[in-house]
Amino acid sequence: MSDGVVTDVLFCGTELAARIETAEAQLIAAGSDAALRRNPDLAFVTPVASGFACFGEEGAPFNKVVGLGFGGVPADDLMGEIEGAYAARGAPTQVELTNLANPEIGQMLTGRGYRLVAFENVLGRSLDAAARPRVFEGIEIRECGEDQLDDWLEVVVDGFAHPDTQGVATHEDFPRETVERAERDLVAAGARTYLALRGGVVAGGGGLRITDGVAQLIGAATAPEHRRQGVQTALLSTRLADAAAAGCDVAVVTTAPGSKSQQNVQRQGFQLLYTRAVLVK
Repeated sequence: MSDGVVTDVLFCGTELAARIETAEAQLIAAGSDAALRRNPDLAFVTPVASGFACFGEEGAPFNKVVGLGFGGVPADDLMGEIEGAYAARGAPTQVELTNLANPEIGQMLTGRGYRLVAFENVLGRSLDAAARPRVFEGIEIRECGEDQLDDWLEVVVDGFAHPDTQGVATHEDFPRETVERAERDLVAAGARTYLALRGGVVAGGGGLRITDGVAQLIGAATAPEHRRQGVQTALLSTRLADAAAAGCDVAVVTTAPGSKSQQNVQRQGFQLLYTRAVLVK
């Protein structure tokens, strides 16, 4: 199809999950590296099994352990050091663990006192190398240059500050300035940024990062006054076509369970691949 939909059902086994979780871990680590350059005495990126334990600054969304599940069970001594590093910075240790991970890791974490606080869904779909973006009347999608980064940040951060209320409420809440720094760090980590203009006015934004054939759709938000007008569908179509042209075979997005974001991407051919449990100590 013109926007890259492949009709075959995308089955997610442990091999594909490992690819996606590796891409996610690299994204969070790269974003934390940007924070590490600002705060070398505070931030850290510590390899652990197949993933990373990351900390950027107080209250940052990158403060978590990601990518576990496919590279062995972390040693108790290493987990103790990681938990101590978070505690020294006044932060809990948060682990995001896919339900396709080695079950021994979940047993290890619960044995160490971690408790379940939330879930998040990972959805994906295959990509077609011949994909072309759809044309949406009244909506223009353009990839941002450096001179438009502030416009992108403004609409994305504002969109996150006014979330849709459909679905399960998030367990996290971040100050506006923290979200803005995190989005800048994602750009520093190699994310491509896209603006949506509706009637010539900035209406939304989204990001795309490519890792080993996996297209991660990130940083998507729409200004409240432009919602339900096809802005995110247009942004999605363009990013999927660009990802396919860059050689990606799969696109993924992370959403809150039952959210409007999940509903939107499922309408565009995405399927639920797996769920991550969010565990905190």
